[in-house]
Amino acid sequence: MIKKKMFTMREGGTTEDERLLASIKAKPAAFTQTDPWRVFRIMGEFVEGFDTLANVETAVTIFGSARSKPADPMYKKAMELASLLGKAGIAIITGGGPGIMEAGNKGARESGALSIGLNIELPFEQHVNPYVDVAIEFYYFFSRKTMFLKYANAFVIFPGGFGTMDEFFESLTLIQTGKMKNFPVVLFGMDYWKGLTDWLKNTMLVEGKISQGDLDLLLMTDSAHEACDYIIRSIKDETWRTEQEEDARKTTETVLRKNSP
Repeated sequence: MIKKKMFTMREGGTTEDERLLASIKAKPAAFTQTDPWRVFRIMGEFVEGFDTLANVETAVTIFGSARSKPADPMYKKAMELASLLGKAGIAIITGGGPGIMEAGNKGARESGALSIGLNIELPFEQHVNPYVDVAIEFYYFFSRKTMFLKYANAFVIFPGGFGTMDEFFESLTLIQTGKMKNFPVVLFGMDYWKGLTDWLKNTMLVEGKISQGDLDLLLMTDSAHEACDYIIRSIKDETWRTEQEEDARKTTETVLRKNSP
């Protein structure tokens, strides 16, 4: 088991992210509390992440609520999907915490696949779950999010809250703008996501804020086997999703050029 040194959690205290994003005060601060010093810590997180995950060849990142309990049907589905992917030789990456993250790591562990957890410093304590084989601790959300994206071949989005939505929409933005290619995004839990996808279709699409090609980037399912097959197909055939993704990118490019001065 590979573990990065643990940072000290502060119950109710400020986090590194919070201090980084705080407005600059006139009062002089110790150098180690200044932005130039934080640059070195940020660099260190990227180096640590790149070095630790450099040999991860194929992986899927699973997102979802930290509040889901083992009795939750979605917890069991996340375990099932992680196990299916693991048996296909695919590593599983999660945020390393409880809930859906724990389920993903547990399914990976039970299938014999590499189980990776990328934990984050929070004002309240979040321990790495016991099913993680490779754990990396982050102070900053943006360096952690880079690792989620860089070392994954697909995202699976289980029911979750703001953090889950953040990862979901960022992945779509990166695909739409050509920053990432051949990258499946699966929404797992049709009842949970129906309200959101209906709004995307009936409001954003109708008002011309997105195109049909953008919506075609998604697979929404309740089946772990369907999600697994969809991901494996995209990994084995890198040209399969090219047409779908290119349509979304071309529409975005056309709109941007049309609106340019």
